[in-house]
Amino acid sequence: MHQDWIWGLVGGLMIGAGAGLFLLVNGRIMGASGIVGGLVDGSGRETVSERVAFLGGLIAVPPLLVPLYKTVDTHMTTSVWIIVAAGLMVGLGTRIANGCTSGHGVCGISRFSLRGIVATAFYLLGGALVLVIFRHFLGVI
Repeated sequence: MHQDWIWGLVGGLMIGAGAGLFLLVNGRIMGASGIVGGLVDGSGRETVSERVAFLGGLIAVPPLLVPLYKTVDTHMTTSVWIIVAAGLMVGLGTRIANGCTSGHGVCGISRFSLRGIVATAFYLLGGALVLVIFRHFLGVI
């Protein structure tokens, strides 16, 4: 039996622990899109060092974990254009929703935030709908 689900559990626990640590250290809710958005639009000037450190950790930790894996198969498409388009759509969606899955899904739901619960439900429904359309109808992914 495949044990791939364990990596999802480990990843979820790491995100939850990171959100808790961010709240304890900074006194604010962790949301990756808000952290990046504050750097991009300049609204996070007073906390630029912690924002850069957070993003540095997001970039640095995965390569450090590579020795733990025998093989890494993300099942991701090899089309650069699809990856870029998906990234832009996710970025646009997080700005429209005023948050991302880490902010709404992890931190919002854990605080019983109605806004976080509704946003997460729409993220999941939207993701499922896009997957069905692009995989089963268009055959792109």
